[in-house]
Amino acid sequence: MDTGAIDPLTLRAAARYRRKSLGQLKRLVFTSVGLVWSAGRRLFVGLIVLQLAAAGLLVAQVLAVRSVLQAILALNEHADTSRVVVPIIVLAILTGLSSICSSFQTQLQRLLGEHVARAMWNRVLGVSTTVSLRHFESSEFFNQLSRVQMSALSRPYQVTQGLLSMAGALVASVALGAALFTLAPVLLPLVAIGGVPVLLASRRESRLEFDFSVKQTPALRLRSYFGLLQLGRDEAKEVRSLGLGPWLTGRFNDLYAAYLTDLGDHVRRRTSLSVLGQLGAAVVLGATLTVMIWLISRGSLDIAGAGAALVAIRMLTTQVQLVFRGAQSVFESGLFLDDLDDFLALGAQALEEDRGAEAPDGFQTIRVGGVTFSYPESPRPALCGVDLELNAGEIVALVGENGSGKTTLAKIIAGLYEPTAGSIRWDDHDLSEFSPSSVRERVTVVFQDFVRFALTGTENIAAGRIGMPIDPERVRFAARSAGAERALDGLPNGFDTILSRMFSGGHDLSGGQWQRVALARSFYRDAPLVILDEPTASLDPRAEHDLFTTLRAALRGRTALFISHRFATVRGADRIYVMHEGKVVEQGTHAELIREEGRYAELYRLQSTVRVGMADS
Repeated sequence: MDTGAIDPLTLRAAARYRRKSLGQLKRLVFTSVGLVWSAGRRLFVGLIVLQLAAAGLLVAQVLAVRSVLQAILALNEHADTSRVVVPIIVLAILTGLSSICSSFQTQLQRLLGEHVARAMWNRVLGVSTTVSLRHFESSEFFNQLSRVQMSALSRPYQVTQGLLSMAGALVASVALGAALFTLAPVLLPLVAIGGVPVLLASRRESRLEFDFSVKQTPALRLRSYFGLLQLGRDEAKEVRSLGLGPWLTGRFNDLYAAYLTDLGDHVRRRTSLSVLGQLGAAVVLGATLTVMIWLISRGSLDIAGAGAALVAIRMLTTQVQLVFRGAQSVFESGLFLDDLDDFLALGAQALEEDRGAEAPDGFQTIRVGGVTFSYPESPRPALCGVDLELNAGEIVALVGENGSGKTTLAKIIAGLYEPTAGSIRWDDHDLSEFSPSSVRERVTVVFQDFVRFALTGTENIAAGRIGMPIDPERVRFAARSAGAERALDGLPNGFDTILSRMFSGGHDLSGGQWQRVALARSFYRDAPLVILDEPTASLDPRAEHDLFTTLRAALRGRTALFISHRFATVRGADRIYVMHEGKVVEQGTHAELIREEGRYAELYRLQSTVRVGMADS
């Protein structure tokens, strides 16, 4: 799926095409019921039983009303109050049971809704953590993800709830219809017709709701972003130092004002449709009651029967509208679930893309040959015909100015991106022969913008290989190798201290200490290839020198690709590749590159001059 090719107009057109298909509706119903059944089958069965019980209680109340009215009329003739007591007690009991049943339904619906929400979150999170990294370069992917989070996650339950409501209302309608038929058969088709205007209005409302959601998604994402900028811990210092608060709030309010304007128009359109539907239903109801009065005037319906018929009509009208509202819920949710299905299909695609043999546990040589890569929606390639070689046990440096393609190349070597052209070979095998997940298992990457988990020090390090039980000794050894052991031991609870002030009892680390924890995470993973993307960015010059001089010992024979824009840091690398504008322009040892008097030598001397100047000042 090419996420960059989707736009809201295309999505709306596809939705309109799909909603015409009865097969699509059947699939929607079976899929949603299956999901709800697997998420909470006991709760689901309980709700069905309660729906049936509620329908039976409605019919019983109609009959009880008739009995009460008959007893009251009989009271006028015989003055015997005992004949009224029992029907009234029965009606009261039935009314109480109906209320109790409704209360149980509400609570079971809440429980079942949470079970379904958890199941849907698991599916959505499974997709978002397994799809190719290229999707995260597409704005439409984030639009789709946002729609899924805001609307589609709750829709499978709403479909099932709509179906339950329809089923219960249908059962009640049949029972009430049978009761009304025994009282006045001619009234029954009039009550049924009363639901048609509601159905027609509801269908149009559903289409409006989906179109509104699709149209508003980009603006809602942008508004949420401006909100997060004012709430985030990492952004707080810069927001205050630059005085951005009023400006950010202004942008947030402008976006919200535009949304409220559009929402007002949308609500007015939906309300107008709803009013038209209800007015149509009211007209039909008025006609039904007029016919009932005509029947009474002719003597075809007695007073007790008329009273019971009036209650039956009111109840039946409500149930018929519930049937059509349930249909609306299914129809409206179906439009959102089509969108959800498209998103979940990315997970199936990711599983399909992950096929292949298991990557070997090690390698003698990794060869990058003619690799070219372009980001989605980017006008020019990030890499152009790159060649590079990594031999087992080597420390290879990749240097260049910012934007030269170093990190992109690292992601491709790590199996996070597939090259647009060219190949990566592990010994005699093309990387494409192996499943991407098995390749990633054999590579560990420390990115410059590594994640600082608000977890304990132990968990931050053990995240390097979280699929196995945490080994405290191995965690400590990794921390020692990265130079993080002393900093973690100095915390109040040592390695078990939460490394964030977001939670009670937590403590934060300095940038350099965090960088060492990230390095320890990579060492704990114990992969044959280690990629270090600017691993010394937060370290002072002495710590930077110490890290690189001890790196070979810490790697213990593993291969390392060391990425840096600081040329002095990588002098001891076995081989250095110099990148510029997505190409490798030079390669060799430090001494060889200095002798060549090329780009590396020029930038090395320039950086050395800057460092000396800064030291003198």
